[in-house]
Formats: sequence, structure tokens, C-alpha cells
Amino acid sequence: MAVPITLEFSGGAELLFANQKKHSIELPGSQKWDVKSLLPWIRDNLLQERPELFMQGDTVRPGILVLVNDADWELMGELEYEIQPNDKIVFISTLHGG
Repeated sequence: MAVPITLEFSGGAELLFANQKKHSIELPGSQKWDVKSLLPWIRDNLLQERPELFMQGDTVRPGILVLVNDADWELMGELEYEIQPNDKIVFISTLHGG
């Protein structure tokens, strides 16, 4: 069974995703999803350019805040957080070029 979630990108992160801030997606239901498995899925299926500006290794690069249902992901277990149906996961870039 697919897992419906909402992804949002802001603070400049949306520029990597064809300027689209909000994505309603359904993750394939053949596995349990956590943030660690979600990140490569986002990179492979949604990211339009410059993956190095979104990911570093197997996590988001420093300077990107991650919120799970409006709570800091550090409180939710970061990469280990198990994604639930209808979760909202927000990525906010705090880095701005100049």
C-alpha cells in the first residue's frame, strides 16, 4: 500500500526542484519508509539539478532544516524517523548566496 506524504521545499531549496515548493507524493508501499530511505528517493525522483546542494553523503547537507509535521527532525529521530501516511516533511535552506 502506498504511503501518501507531502514534501515542501523553501528558503531557496525549491530552486533545485523546478521552483515547485509543494509536492504531494505517494511512496511505494513495498517497504517501510524512514527519512534515510526517503532522501535518495527525493534525489532520484524529484530533484532537478545540483544534488550536492541538497544532499551530503546519505543525509541533507548542513544548512538545510528538516521539519516533520512542523517539528524539528532532531526531536523525531532524524534519519531513523519512520514515515507515516499523511506526514508533512519540510526542507528549508538557511544558506543564501551573495
